[in-house]
Amino acid sequence: MRITVAGAGIIGLSCAYRLAGAGHEVTVVAAAGPGESTSAVAGGVLYPPVRRPDKRIARWTAETLAVLRSQEAPGVRFRRGRVLLASGEPEPQWLRAMEDPVRAGDQLVFTTALVDTPVYLTWLLSRVEALGVRFEHRSLTSLVDLDADVVVNAAGLGAGRLAGDGSMVPIGGQVVHLTDPGLREFVVDETGPGVTYVIPHGDHVVCGGTEEPGRGDVEPNPGVTADIVRRSRELVPALAGAEILRSAVGLRPFRPVVRLERKDDVVHCYGHGGAGITLAWGCAADVAELVGSAP
Repeated sequence: MRITVAGAGIIGLSCAYRLAGAGHEVTVVAAAGPGESTSAVAGGVLYPPVRRPDKRIARWTAETLAVLRSQEAPGVRFRRGRVLLASGEPEPQWLRAMEDPVRAGDQLVFTTALVDTPVYLTWLLSRVEALGVRFEHRSLTSLVDLDADVVVNAAGLGAGRLAGDGSMVPIGGQVVHLTDPGLREFVVDETGPGVTYVIPHGDHVVCGGTEEPGRGDVEPNPGVTADIVRRSRELVPALAGAEILRSAVGLRPFRPVVRLERKDDVVHCYGHGGAGITLAWGCAADVAELVGSAP
């Protein structure tokens, strides 16, 4: 079957890999490569950062963790870490998908994958290309005229426009990379009005973050950079002498509920917000199943 995947972020590449591995003739169409996607800016700690009343989240998360363990890909390390919850926050459904989870009061401790997303995306792109997937670098204004038996709409923030879905909104997220002083665990603090996180990747630490609904630009704000550094050093004092390497901004493709369904010859897979890395392989498995089903 001839399949066109719209989008070359982590969702699009994961879908392309699954579909090509199943024997389909796959083409990926995207305006930019994986290194320029929102996925490349992500902090890379694998757990769903947004509470959603969606029972699929835990299953998708478990599938992604299983795939990452089996791949042994560059840029992926499994580390133990902590998530600090607001007082009285209920235990999230996804916790059971993690390795050796423990709840101690308002703190969750578990082992999960830390993904250095630019490194991993480069590796995944090479694997996708090795399966014979073709790439076309161009902007899409419609899904209608694509020459394919089935189209997978995994275009991230652009997916809502292509689907005529007004429920998609960008949520800006700024991060700061610091030198890694040798941190052994990740820490995420969800107790404040925003979320502060420190995610070590060996040679650098991704610190964040912000949530800015409706943001349209990706220019880092120096004042926000300073605030992220301050919050991160308060959370992890070992970062006190860490050097600032860079700042970056990504626009998360947010939708109240992830859309993963087939409508005629289009399979929609978008609206993951900041959880694309976490849900990618679970969603790709569902996409492959929908492509194989009758329209």
